[in-house]
Amino acid sequence: MAAESAAFTPLTLPVLPLDDEVVLPGMVVPLDLNDADVRAAVEAAQAAARSEPGKPRVLLVPRIDGTYASTGVLGTVEQVGRLADGDPGALIRGRGRVRIGAGTTGPGAALWVEGTRIDEQTPEPLPGHVTELVKEYKALATAWLRKRGAWQVVDRVQAIDDVSALADNSGYSPFLTTEQKVELLETADPVARLKLAVRQLRDHLAEQDVAETIAKDVQEGVDKQQREFLLRRQLEAVRKELRELNGEEQGEESDDYRARVEAADLPEKVREAALKEVDKLERASDQSPEGSWIRTWLDTVLELPWSKRTEDAYDIQGARAVLDAEHAGLDDVKERITEYLAVRKRRGDRGLGVVGGRRGGAVLALVGPPGVGKTSLGESVAHAMGREFVRVALGGVRDEAEIRGHRRTYVGALPGRIVRAIKEAGSMNPVVLLDEIDKVGSDFRGDPAAALLEVLDPAQNHTFRDHYLEVELDLSDVVFLATANVLEAIPEALLDRMELVRLDGYTEDEKVVIARDHLLPRQLERAGLDADEVTLDESALRKLAGEYTREAGVRNLERSVARLLRKIAAQHELGERELPFTVTEGDLRGLIGRPHHVPESAQDPAERRTAVPGVATGLAVTGAGGDVLYVEASLADPETGAAGLTLTGQLGDVMKESAQIALSFLRSHGAELELPVADLKDRGAHIHFPAGAVPKDGPSAGITMTTALASLLSGRLVRTDVAMTGEVSLTGRVLPIGGVKQKLLAAHRAGVTTVIIPKRNEPDLDDVPAGVLDKLDVHTVTDVRQVLELALAPAVDGATPEVPVAA
Repeated sequence: MAAESAAFTPLTLPVLPLDDEVVLPGMVVPLDLNDADVRAAVEAAQAAARSEPGKPRVLLVPRIDGTYASTGVLGTVEQVGRLADGDPGALIRGRGRVRIGAGTTGPGAALWVEGTRIDEQTPEPLPGHVTELVKEYKALATAWLRKRGAWQVVDRVQAIDDVSALADNSGYSPFLTTEQKVELLETADPVARLKLAVRQLRDHLAEQDVAETIAKDVQEGVDKQQREFLLRRQLEAVRKELRELNGEEQGEESDDYRARVEAADLPEKVREAALKEVDKLERASDQSPEGSWIRTWLDTVLELPWSKRTEDAYDIQGARAVLDAEHAGLDDVKERITEYLAVRKRRGDRGLGVVGGRRGGAVLALVGPPGVGKTSLGESVAHAMGREFVRVALGGVRDEAEIRGHRRTYVGALPGRIVRAIKEAGSMNPVVLLDEIDKVGSDFRGDPAAALLEVLDPAQNHTFRDHYLEVELDLSDVVFLATANVLEAIPEALLDRMELVRLDGYTEDEKVVIARDHLLPRQLERAGLDADEVTLDESALRKLAGEYTREAGVRNLERSVARLLRKIAAQHELGERELPFTVTEGDLRGLIGRPHHVPESAQDPAERRTAVPGVATGLAVTGAGGDVLYVEASLADPETGAAGLTLTGQLGDVMKESAQIALSFLRSHGAELELPVADLKDRGAHIHFPAGAVPKDGPSAGITMTTALASLLSGRLVRTDVAMTGEVSLTGRVLPIGGVKQKLLAAHRAGVTTVIIPKRNEPDLDDVPAGVLDKLDVHTVTDVRQVLELALAPAVDGATPEVPVAA
């Protein structure tokens, strides 16, 4: 390499230190002689030059943080005079590299060192790769100089052909750091030095391109913002001129949220939170999406009726009269609302309206079959109390945010349904109906029923916090009425927070009153008929309720009345019937067809289900109220059927176990009951519950299955007018069950006159309407033997009843 073959020339020179600065060969630099080190080196060089021919020479050595570089530059003092600012200075030209050796002595106060001159000549002609390197450097340097507008320097760079001089020319580059210039100085090989200069220049141009791109993007963004700002100011000026032209005020009150918040009657903590949001809104720019979120939140807070309450109607007798006028029956709910109003009145008279921050709200759960008036009852309660009424449908709700609201970080966030209900009601003490609370579901979005725990807890809901509002909302004065069809579908923790009121259905007499006073007038209006044009006889209403519909509620009864009136209206328009017209019991079949629910007692004795041994009548509770359930039993042919018990009818595990218990009891006590239990050992028993597509479960069919098997084995028929319910044990004890009121109402609707229930359920008879009990002969029993004595008809002397046999 050139560095290895260079000739070395020894030199003794004064040192001119350069603090944080580097001078490369070929560079001409002015130095300030006010610097003591510079002046000492120049004076020492001038003193030495008096005895030697030529210009004074110094050694330019970079000094970084007090440390000298190992390589310096031989410089000649070209001129000594005044700099542009008038200070004394010297003009020094770099001549070549010098490797610094040991220190020595010399004239003047400067530091003298010995050095070796490095010959940096490159061989001629230049190799091909070096030529390409020279072209690349010149191209990069020209591009950089053109960007800076230094056109006069471009020609000088293009005229340099020496590799070493071309590499050292990069020392003029202002973007190089001191460390990079020292690296160039200490690289003796010209080709290696040129490669280093090319790399440094290329890196700088790449950084410059990136910086220019960023600066361009920033400038475009700034220009856009400035343009938008200018246009908005112009738009504001135009609007101002239009308002002045039309004589309008300078601003609208709706835009001044601070004034609206200060003027609103808000609780102290809510006011503080609102003012904080107003401060954020004032700091936010017009383009920021946060501004629209804050405005929406402030609008929601300002629209809530924080201090508005309706005065309760403390006319207790008047409130009860309103409830009686709008709903027949439902005495339990009416009494509970009457009690609530009476207690509220007395608390208000004694100044106990607010105790411990809590007001006297109420949380009631109205549980009953469909159509009994749970939903419409909520509106009647609000009417009776003089409060606003809001209905919140919870059926199918699966998102917890529907109850507690969304976080404001989400796009399109809204408050929950409870807050929206308060906002819709316009008061802080409405009657809120939570409809179909048993239909609430849960999935990956949370459990809405769990979110309702705080809403419906009287001990917590005075500090309810919605996720969207994030301020406390007092719900302690709200009357919550939750409706449900199935009690078991409500979570236990949620049910524990509500006062349970059961609506078990209407008696036939109540249905007739409801149809006459409520359903018929409403359907007459919908059919376009006047009250004096069509009248329904009470016997017709009773038959509609008893034989055309069989339900706990009155929805199907109302549909039947509507169908009847539509038929009459159509016949009148066709000229087939004259009005006014009175509908009697005999007219029903010709107008709306035959009855669909004829009681067993009204059928021909040979056509009744209990006309053969092995069929018993039970009572059950479904989602639609009470119902009559028939149990059929048969024995398999001893030659073809296998021994054991077969159960059909979509039975649950509990009901299957009840059948096993009934069979075990009869096997162990058959002799005592005078039953041929030997048949149970050799022949398989089959118990079937008709309506096989409907799932069934529960223990209350135990005595019904026992009676059906006993009837089958004894050949004695089960009395047609008898229905029963109760759980059976292995010893024959009859254990208590639930749903007595619903089951007795179902028995009454089905035309049953005798009902058998467990002795321990006797207190439940207090809940059954007196009119129903008067028409039923209720027997309370403790043992299956009593059931069999009451339910089985006496054996016919000399006759062997036909026993059902399974094929």
